[in-house]
Amino acid sequence: MIPARFEASRFPGKLMKDLAGKSVILRTYEATKNADLFDEVYVITDSDIIFNEISSNGGKVIKSKKEHESGSDRIAEAVENLNVDIVVNVQGDEPFTQTKPLRNLLEVFKNDVDKQIDIASLMIKMDDLEEINNPNNVKVVTDEQNFAMYFSRSPIPFPRDASKAIYYKHIGIYAFRKEALIKFTKLPINNLEAAEKLENLRFLAHGLKVKMVETNQIAIGIDTPEDLEKANAVFKNKN
Repeated sequence: MIPARFEASRFPGKLMKDLAGKSVILRTYEATKNADLFDEVYVITDSDIIFNEISSNGGKVIKSKKEHESGSDRIAEAVENLNVDIVVNVQGDEPFTQTKPLRNLLEVFKNDVDKQIDIASLMIKMDDLEEINNPNNVKVVTDEQNFAMYFSRSPIPFPRDASKAIYYKHIGIYAFRKEALIKFTKLPINNLEAAEKLENLRFLAHGLKVKMVETNQIAIGIDTPEDLEKANAVFKNKN
């Protein structure tokens, strides 16, 4: 499931911007579809523009019936009456989604025989100081079993001893057990989520277990015009 809003506060209309000859949202849909891991791939949107973009290119798309605060809420509406076990949320601005990381997310649930994991998500190590300090890059810290302890737009951990500080960027791809996704949508937004504008913090505040999976995939989410420039450069170099 790929939640997709046309309006975006930092970069309005970003999902319809041109990325090497196709829109960002179409690139993301095709990358997810081409992973060949899912029974179905849908874009979920409240936008007629995005709906028409996907449907006119032969993709599957669902129109949201309600207004939603987050992509996870939007997906929950779409899957509530579907007979599914695991729901994967790929953000609409992640056109570099690749097969191996998605497969690794699904493996988390196959190996979780006691069903202790509610959600799985991806992270990638960060070394560039500018990227670490950029609030558009969400950072995550984990425990020894790679369960998320906190997400933040601030650099975490604080580098009191810089030689010990390791930083991970959260990549906006989630895999949910369906019951955890439905539970999430019924939980109230807490102060941490409201302050940082990160729905991930609602998971943690209410005790949902989030397993982080490290990846080395290219991670260029399209949050700003500068991100789009970087993404176009990557596509240019691939061809």
